[in-house]
Amino acid sequence: MTDQNLQTDLSVTTEIKLYYDLFVPEGAQESAPLLIAVHGYGAHKRYMMREARSVAPEGWVIASVQGPHQHFRKKADGGYRIGFGWLTEHNAGESVALHHKFLLDVIDKLDSDDLIDRSRIYLFGFSQACALNFRFAFTHPNVAAGVIGVCGGIPGDLETNESYRQFNSRTLYLYGDDDEFYTHVKFEQFDQTLRERLPDYRSKQYSAKHEITDEMRADIKEFLNER
Repeated sequence: MTDQNLQTDLSVTTEIKLYYDLFVPEGAQESAPLLIAVHGYGAHKRYMMREARSVAPEGWVIASVQGPHQHFRKKADGGYRIGFGWLTEHNAGESVALHHKFLLDVIDKLDSDDLIDRSRIYLFGFSQACALNFRFAFTHPNVAAGVIGVCGGIPGDLETNESYRQFNSRTLYLYGDDDEFYTHVKFEQFDQTLRERLPDYRSKQYSAKHEITDEMRADIKEFLNER
């Protein structure tokens, strides 16, 4: 048998289930604003739903989506729990495309159910989801009315990806000064890059680690309440 008999990187296309939690407040009006919450690496949709409900103004619909890549994470007591992620090193572009389709399909579903106003959709991402949501916003600039990124990076292909377009909607970028994963200098670089690119942009640094603090939550809620 020779290498001529070997075929590599073949594929088939199949379907998988992608999971999300939905909160529709009691007495919500038709065509309510929508907050899409996207968790970071190793977290899950329940965690990000709690965060979203702590900042969403009254009457907002919330969808908390969960990453497709599950794995075991070690707990402090030595046990394990299941966490979820959005990206893999192998064919990362496919993971990004799946995230985009996931958000668009959820939006279409909620719109067809007459639950949301498509002109008032906000993305809220923490950690790994921060750059993912920016990728979505730059690829689909007319979908989101605003993006909130907390303690995360920005797309590494920001200057080279030909699919990206100008995103003119509101953006809030928050980060700590003692993050375990990003240095203060790196966050300042991210901040400057976004400031130069986005016309309706604001940012803030906090005395915080890689976390969402009460002060951040208050500022996010104020941001969402402004319009």
